[in-house]
Amino acid sequence: MITYSDLTLMARKALIQQGVSAAQMEARFLVAHAAGKSVAELLRDMHLYTTETVAQKVKEYLARREKGEPVAYITGSWEFYGIPLTITPDVLIPRMDTEILVDTVKEILTGHKMDARILDLCTGSGCIACALARELPATRLVAVDISASALRVCRDNISANRLNSRIICMQADAVTAPPLGLNFFDMIVSNPPYIPSVDILGLDPSVRDYEPLWALDGGEDGLKFYRGIIKHWKTILRPGGFIVFEVGEGQAEPVQELLLNAGFAETDTRTDTAGVKRVVFGRLGDEASGLA
Repeated sequence: MITYSDLTLMARKALIQQGVSAAQMEARFLVAHAAGKSVAELLRDMHLYTTETVAQKVKEYLARREKGEPVAYITGSWEFYGIPLTITPDVLIPRMDTEILVDTVKEILTGHKMDARILDLCTGSGCIACALARELPATRLVAVDISASALRVCRDNISANRLNSRIICMQADAVTAPPLGLNFFDMIVSNPPYIPSVDILGLDPSVRDYEPLWALDGGEDGLKFYRGIIKHWKTILRPGGFIVFEVGEGQAEPVQELLLNAGFAETDTRTDTAGVKRVVFGRLGDEASGLA
């Protein structure tokens, strides 16, 4: 018999041999899932003996991981901004870089418009909407995606985190006109598909072969969704309201230009931990709106 600590070390070693950069974190996720525990419970029980059934499950998970399948799809779960989420192949796996978008929204709204009405376009798993609802408890949110299967995952995450009273879901296309009767918002946030079509085949196999390509493909130059959102959804943004985008590497300046050409002012960026301009935002501009 081996302990959970021994099993986790074994999994970590196997993942390192596979070239997984976050081997320690992934090992804990895999062992915890195999044991039916949370990561916190696993860490608490590291000194306890595990069972052969759990060890065999971990070996099966490691074999799937070696083929390139992301750990979030193996376990069906992930964490974003400290929030537990259900993750399926119908949605992208939330990235740490996207937490910069949540940080930026908090920076803009805190002390200025704490009860903002926020639209989350291309919501996917609902990770952004759930994080904002938890971090800014006076806000109300609408989470939009074109994919019915993604919205099912989003609704599950909203319910699991007890945010049903704060977030509603809606199916719509981000590059066409918004549905009638949607009313106005103080802020639009979006992490849209932004990888140029020609670059899709060059993605890491763990992304290209497992994550939904429709949620990655940003058109010929990667800017299709930014153009569509700015053109069509600006119409339901209150004067003085903000659009806040996550962008790909090298896209910050073109997206800022799109915002400025559409009448936004005071555009700015925020960088991720690698120094990449990861978030772009702009203000529609009316001092009477109360936003600053």
